[in-house]
Amino acid sequence: MNSLKSILCIGGGPAGLYFALLMKARQPSLQITVLERNRPFDTFGWGVVLSDQTLANLDAADHASATLIGNSFHHWDDIQVFFKGEAVRSGGHGFCGIGRKHLLNILQERCLALGVDLVFETDAADDQAAAAKYDADLVIACDGLNSRIRQRYAETFEPDVDLRKCRFVWLGTHQTFDAFTFAFEQTEHGWFQAHAYQFDDDTSTFIVETPEEVWKAHGLDAMEQPEAIAFCEKLFAKYLGGHALISNAQHLRGSANWILFPRVVCKHWVHRIEVAGKTVPVVLMGDAAHTAHFSIGSGTKLALEDAIDLANEFALEENIDEVLAAYEAHRSVEVLKIQNAARNSTEWFENVGRYTGMKVEQFAYSLLTRSQRISHENLRLRDAAWLGGYEQWLAGGKKAISPMLMPLTVRGLTLKNRIVVSPMAMYSAVDGVPMDFHLVHLGARALGGAAMVFVEMTSPSPEGRITPACTGLYNDAQSAAFKRIVDFVHGQSSAKIGMQLGHSGPKGSTRVGWEGTDEPLEAGNWPLLAASALAYGEQNQLPAAMTRADMDLMREQFVASTRRMAEAGFDWLELHCAHGYLLSAFLSPLTNLRDDEYGGATENRLRYPLEVFAAMRAAWPAERPMSVRISAHDWAPGGNTDDDAIAMARAFKAAGCDVIDVSSGQTTRAAAPIYGRMYQTPFSDRIRNEVGIATIAVGAITDADQANSIIAAGRADLCAVARPHLADPAWTLHEAAKLQSRAIEWPQQYLSGRDQMYREIAKQKDMLAAASAAAANAAASKSLPPEE
Repeated sequence: MNSLKSILCIGGGPAGLYFALLMKARQPSLQITVLERNRPFDTFGWGVVLSDQTLANLDAADHASATLIGNSFHHWDDIQVFFKGEAVRSGGHGFCGIGRKHLLNILQERCLALGVDLVFETDAADDQAAAAKYDADLVIACDGLNSRIRQRYAETFEPDVDLRKCRFVWLGTHQTFDAFTFAFEQTEHGWFQAHAYQFDDDTSTFIVETPEEVWKAHGLDAMEQPEAIAFCEKLFAKYLGGHALISNAQHLRGSANWILFPRVVCKHWVHRIEVAGKTVPVVLMGDAAHTAHFSIGSGTKLALEDAIDLANEFALEENIDEVLAAYEAHRSVEVLKIQNAARNSTEWFENVGRYTGMKVEQFAYSLLTRSQRISHENLRLRDAAWLGGYEQWLAGGKKAISPMLMPLTVRGLTLKNRIVVSPMAMYSAVDGVPMDFHLVHLGARALGGAAMVFVEMTSPSPEGRITPACTGLYNDAQSAAFKRIVDFVHGQSSAKIGMQLGHSGPKGSTRVGWEGTDEPLEAGNWPLLAASALAYGEQNQLPAAMTRADMDLMREQFVASTRRMAEAGFDWLELHCAHGYLLSAFLSPLTNLRDDEYGGATENRLRYPLEVFAAMRAAWPAERPMSVRISAHDWAPGGNTDDDAIAMARAFKAAGCDVIDVSSGQTTRAAAPIYGRMYQTPFSDRIRNEVGIATIAVGAITDADQANSIIAAGRADLCAVARPHLADPAWTLHEAAKLQSRAIEWPQQYLSGRDQMYREIAKQKDMLAAASAAAANAAASKSLPPEE
């Protein structure tokens, strides 16, 4: 840090001011200048929100300014939700509000006290000229949301700006709120919501938000500010207590103060310029580098923590290039976490209409957990009494139980809880016949507490298997072997058993998982069929495009396997239309290039999968459920998105499907999923609540807390858990035992049968040991089996 003599911060918002004071406090000899185009007391925001955790971070970074900020905060613990004339209030959330102007003034005063030069009413239109004028060794580009510096060096920074779907206006009021308040009001054109919170003794922020189409339908796009504000006052009058709504952006004409939120993310955060013969880094910070939707209140938090992180890096390292590389690497990951949560939150508010069929109790729970950062047990820590009441309400007014342990009835089948073991390829069949391994694998997990275990994707024909070691259901030997497993599950456990039927299509004739996922066999390949003559990858076989005769034969093969399933006693049938296998290849525009009635528009691509489904549904007993697994997003340019998934789900529902099993991706090698905790659950949420069909959530669900959150929020009706069940066949029982240790009520079937279930597991310890060893061997032999 000895080589750093002069720092220039362009932008006098929280990021620039806070970084300036932190660096000046740690190295007083530095010349630090902050340029701000506005006057010291100008601001166009109202209040900002910080969490208790962020306050602690500020205190650790600079106790003096944190004390001043903390003494000025209006603190609250409660969140109150108003919806359909009812209200829900929960506590323990720990937030603070402060006027943006007051926050800036505190930071300005602290900067001046330390000797930072604050230059107001100076528009640094040219950052290079400003860097030369102030002889800067480092330029901090903290010039806000519409950063000119970010735009100037866009080739380096590679910004991605996504304008969201709701219009919002940032207003104030002298009505005070004793809780962070969310108020929802329906109009003839749609829903509006207000986000309101108090930030000083007599003033509150009042943000009004609505989808753009609703905004336009009310003519707000053509209204001047006073008329639009009057509209909002009338709409939210019951919450304002006679107080007016106030704008502090009177300089804006027409509807310019209603904006679309821009989500900003930059691939790189550092650019270097040549100034007076030296290389000067230009570093993005705050809104110039990233934005997070106001609904999670993290914009100011991110700006301040950017400043803390960069100052900390300078304290640890003298080489400026290494400092900046570490700053970008660390902050980009931390920001991505917040932005992922903000994306979930943003989409929830953009689609409020999706949830308006809920009762206020579940609507509020869904709102509180919308970002997926706040979980079920986290809500218990915040307000145990409220959550216990919600669990009781969810259980129909009976004793409160954990949501994942609630029973579910679909058609004539009742599942004892909401956990199912995902179908997972085991690559352990011989000529399509399930062996003792499958009895052990499925039997152990049936004894382990899950409501239902799924057999891996099983083919209706020899050529439809993924690998030579995959299961089939097209002859008597296979039927008999499967009946043995079904009888064990039914006779020795209270679990149900389902099978996923599917044809591998262009992804068939490949090696077992630990020899190379989706890699073709070295010898003994069989011919492949697909929607179109398009190989899954350059190394894969070229399949033949299915003829009408092929379609007829395959449909009847699916029906024959369905009848065999029914005779074997399976409780549940799932049709696999995901992950690039044959029926999925019809559904995706990336793999269906047909020019007949089975290609082109979504309804055409659906035609053959629906035909197969309808024939199977007719052959499957009416009292037994049937689900369809889909890839709700191709994660690839030009592929299906969740909009297409809605159309698919509606079509399968109309055909008699009971449940959509919501997965994504794997339809093309070009897929680039955005992974994360419960990363596919938002697709399930949308399908369930827009289409009105039960769903199964799957993908990176790893503990009971996540499952409880998903079920309680109405994002899915069942949770399919895969790899955790490989490591622990009794995963469901063990997770339930953790819940019991927290004094959560168990449902009656567990109270009466829990000890017996543990005795069953004890009697089958050899089976459990064998299954665990098999799973460990699979993991050790180069790859875990994929979830099918």
